[in-house]
Amino acid sequence: MKVIICGAGQVGWQIARHLSGERNDVTVVDNNPDLVRRATDALDVQGIAGFASYPDVLDQAGARDADMIIAATHSDEVNMVTCQVAHSVFSIPRKIARLRSKSYLTAIYSDLYRRDHMPIDVVISPEMEVAEAALQRLNAPAAFDTEKFLDGDAALMGLTIDDDCPIVNTPLKQLTDLFSTLRSIVVGIRREGTLFAPESNDQIFAGDSCYVMSHNEDVRRTLEIFGKTHHKQERVVIIGGGNVGLMVARDLEQRADRVRVKVIERNRKIAERAAEALERTIVLNGDGLDVTLLAEANIERADAVLCVTDDDKTNMLAAVRAKSEGCRMAIALINDPTLEPLMEPLGIDAYINPRSVTVSSILRHFRHGRVRAVYSIGDAEAEVIEAEVLSTSPMAGQKLRDIDFPEGVLVGAVRKAGKVKRPTGSMVIEEGDQVVLFTLAKDVPEVERLLQVSIDFF
Repeated sequence: MKVIICGAGQVGWQIARHLSGERNDVTVVDNNPDLVRRATDALDVQGIAGFASYPDVLDQAGARDADMIIAATHSDEVNMVTCQVAHSVFSIPRKIARLRSKSYLTAIYSDLYRRDHMPIDVVISPEMEVAEAALQRLNAPAAFDTEKFLDGDAALMGLTIDDDCPIVNTPLKQLTDLFSTLRSIVVGIRREGTLFAPESNDQIFAGDSCYVMSHNEDVRRTLEIFGKTHHKQERVVIIGGGNVGLMVARDLEQRADRVRVKVIERNRKIAERAAEALERTIVLNGDGLDVTLLAEANIERADAVLCVTDDDKTNMLAAVRAKSEGCRMAIALINDPTLEPLMEPLGIDAYINPRSVTVSSILRHFRHGRVRAVYSIGDAEAEVIEAEVLSTSPMAGQKLRDIDFPEGVLVGAVRKAGKVKRPTGSMVIEEGDQVVLFTLAKDVPEVERLLQVSIDFF
């Protein structure tokens, strides 16, 4: 597949890394020659230095026979014009644009822009995606990472294993015997910085970070088995009243269970805008690192603090300070992936990586065939892929134990006839079944071969 990626920043670079690693023909376009050089030196991609919206630049990038264009520059206007040129001049079949401005998003989603006027097939909104990720973190306070699959009937949870975990040092196959009715399975373990798909004889050790796929009805029981308690989030403090903080606060205050929300925003104009937009939420104007202001927000009684300013270090420090003042849980928005290893030592319970969230969203649309969802884990180390099994798939008609999965692949959940089931070796995978697979990055091409979706994008 021939793909043009416009924008070689963090998101564009990660998308290029994913797609080039799967033997796609990828060209990266950016007006910064240094970013283009970084991409071409590190990845198996071609690079063009220039403005992505210029027809002659897209022509150099091979737009005349491209299958897809992903416009992910830092400018909404450039991304929109790029998609327009890709459609009008080069007739590129599929166009994805990353847009940030709420005004543009409102217009597009309200059909003010018709497709023939603004031909964008898929709009990706990083801030909306991040807000949704933040809400999922708040809904699963015991997990450092979480994502829904199979229309919400299954959930992926990232759980840190503590010393007092009841199942520490227990082989995974014994867990199956001990909890035979539990519809949950450990699909990935990160140990000493290395992520792997465990085998049945592997044990869970204190300090591990486990990725567990669970039926939605068994989430609470799974958390209890892993030594995690489920706390209802009744009081939430949000530090940062920008678009993400505003979206989260608006969602929380509209819930029936009446979550009490307080927002702290340093910029007075942004704070006033948030106060006008929100009905029951208290908005405080000031520095989220100020102990006096945190006390005014009753941080010591808060169930969670969500730090979503536009500065990583502020988010980290605010999360640490909130925890030190008595807040039960801290979540921080972190753009720089090199800061992620500091989260656990600092006592930050969970973090949100906007790049990873946006990459997952774009990959979901790239793997378009019968792939229903894609979630990127870590620094592009693994993916969780939800897909429907085709009649042509090598998996169809076989028992799970007989399917030749790579070592880095595990089946986390299967939906048959509308019911989500825990996968077992004797389970027969049939055409029309929906499967959720954990796969290390190097094994994605083989997974696509097994699913028979790599040639069915449109």
